[in-house]
Amino acid sequence: MFRTCFFDWIKRDCFIRAIYNTLLVMLLFMLCRIAFYLFNADHFPDMTFGHFVHLCRGALQFDLTAVLYTNLLYFLLMLFPVPFRANRKYQTVAKWIFIVTNSLALLANCGDMVYYRFTGRRTTISIFNEFANENNILKIIGTSIVGYWYVSLFGAVMVCLLLLLYRRPVAVKNVRANVWYYVRHTLVLPVFAVCFVIIVRGGAGVHVRPVTLSNANQYVNRANEAYIVLNTPFCVYRTIGKRSFTNPRYFNTAEELDAVFNPVVYPKPSGAFNNLNVVVFIMESFSAEYVGELNRELDGGAYRGYTPFLDSLIREGLTFEYSFANGRKSIDAMPSVLSSIPAFYEPYFLTSCSSNDVSGIAGELGKKGYYTAFFHGAPGGSMGFQAFANVSGYKDYFGMDKYDNKSDFDGTWAVWDEEFFRFFAQKMNTFRQPFMTTVFSASSHHPFRVPRKYVSRFTDKKGNHPIYKCVEYSDYALRCFFETASRMPWFGHTLFVITADHTNEMMHGEYKNDAGMYKVPIVFYQPDGRLKGRIKKIAQQTDIMPTVLGYLNYDRPFLAFGKNLLDSATVNCAMMYHKPVFQYFEGNYMYQFDEQKIISVYDFVHDIRLQHNLIREIPPTSETENRIKARMQQYAERMIANRLTVEP
Repeated sequence: MFRTCFFDWIKRDCFIRAIYNTLLVMLLFMLCRIAFYLFNADHFPDMTFGHFVHLCRGALQFDLTAVLYTNLLYFLLMLFPVPFRANRKYQTVAKWIFIVTNSLALLANCGDMVYYRFTGRRTTISIFNEFANENNILKIIGTSIVGYWYVSLFGAVMVCLLLLLYRRPVAVKNVRANVWYYVRHTLVLPVFAVCFVIIVRGGAGVHVRPVTLSNANQYVNRANEAYIVLNTPFCVYRTIGKRSFTNPRYFNTAEELDAVFNPVVYPKPSGAFNNLNVVVFIMESFSAEYVGELNRELDGGAYRGYTPFLDSLIREGLTFEYSFANGRKSIDAMPSVLSSIPAFYEPYFLTSCSSNDVSGIAGELGKKGYYTAFFHGAPGGSMGFQAFANVSGYKDYFGMDKYDNKSDFDGTWAVWDEEFFRFFAQKMNTFRQPFMTTVFSASSHHPFRVPRKYVSRFTDKKGNHPIYKCVEYSDYALRCFFETASRMPWFGHTLFVITADHTNEMMHGEYKNDAGMYKVPIVFYQPDGRLKGRIKKIAQQTDIMPTVLGYLNYDRPFLAFGKNLLDSATVNCAMMYHKPVFQYFEGNYMYQFDEQKIISVYDFVHDIRLQHNLIREIPPTSETENRIKARMQQYAERMIANRLTVEP
């Protein structure tokens, strides 16, 4: 009798039926993925069965997210606590909403089996812009349906399976809706809401960003394998509201465009390749404002800043008078610093092009036999860093899961910087040389806490912003790293680069402006003192990659939107997107460009607070405007066409 009652309950329960139908769609999504691969197998020549299974496992998260988005209305209908929910007519409406929405999702997956062969990527929301002006779109679709009849047949089979295997709850008449009924069924809604948020974010911690296209990269060996992991509905949903790349077509020919700015670098090494180890620090929120050595005249010369150890490296290393971040978020920093790709319009991680082929310092030096590794003390997958590290050339990724003592977790973001930096140094001591490594710090971040043992050492002084004590602590962690690393055999044969991911809270008027909010330190340090000085030059994060490769006498062509800071022949400039304008620095001036014309000119060197727009006194030249336009067009064209690398 119990068995009979149990199965009767399963047949009647709306939530159980909704779960069953969700799993059914998940299965059909996976069948579409298998068909997608088989139809395009020639695009994935190195695929093995084991690796394909690995990609499919990674795909489950993206499928579940897409299915939840697709069926949000269906779930609300199935879970809403009303007695007539079990009514046959009500369930018929819910069924057809489910069938129609999921059929469209499955057919979108099927359509990309064909479309991928022409575009090299999954379809995103930009398709509606691409075909907005096509008057014969129905004819185009009809021709494709007939021309690829076997894909159309497969899509029809998927829809038929959805219809045949769908299960709705058995209709129940005269449901007794007492207080317990409403309480019990109402509680299901917040539980579902919490689960929904956790799934679409990819986790529950604050360190987790909502799952996006770039997260697929953490499972792949080649960049295009991300399109096996992804599904088309997910790509459409996650690009809604994101500005798609459009070619501004300021220049009519490639020759004309390249003559103004060409991001392909053809090195002219001055000697033999110098196989120094390369270690890059990306320090969370280390605004230039916090660095005493970069602000000698601030507060009438009385300002000391919060980074005494970084100050000492600046005095012994090479830095630049005017140095800028190319973005305002942590996820902007990795592409800018490590691959010389700026954040125009949207963070690269969040664009529809985030699965493009990219290289970087790690990828280029990997061609010279370097071992490469990326370190970030947060749980795996945090911020999408692991995915980008994978596709940009890092062979290994060390996150909190590779760190032995989980008690050093700060409780919010990551392992405390002091402990993780020490782990970073000790781990490098086990690597074969030459190596190229990067560590992304985490402790100088909201909620602005320091380890308990240091609460009396690093404190909020005179009511200043609480981030200051965190910056002091992370600077101390940097000191501890160098003290540890200086005793290791690889230290003397290493080039260190220290920069920030972005700025944070600005307290001085000199930084509370459109230029100041991008000012970060960029420091090159070599223990033997060969790199030393403070150059009156404009530097930006995207300059780091070409500068490192140039300093090592790297001899292969590569792509970079920045410049070699050690090459006096390059244009002394920087550029970033400061919504809704582009900001371009050259010489003493900052230009703001609204995609049509330059609307503002400031002497950012002498008018440090940007109080005087000089657009009338110093009209911008067409050469300056063309340099801005050329960078924008190169960026858009190469993003759209997946040309962010240089073919061998």
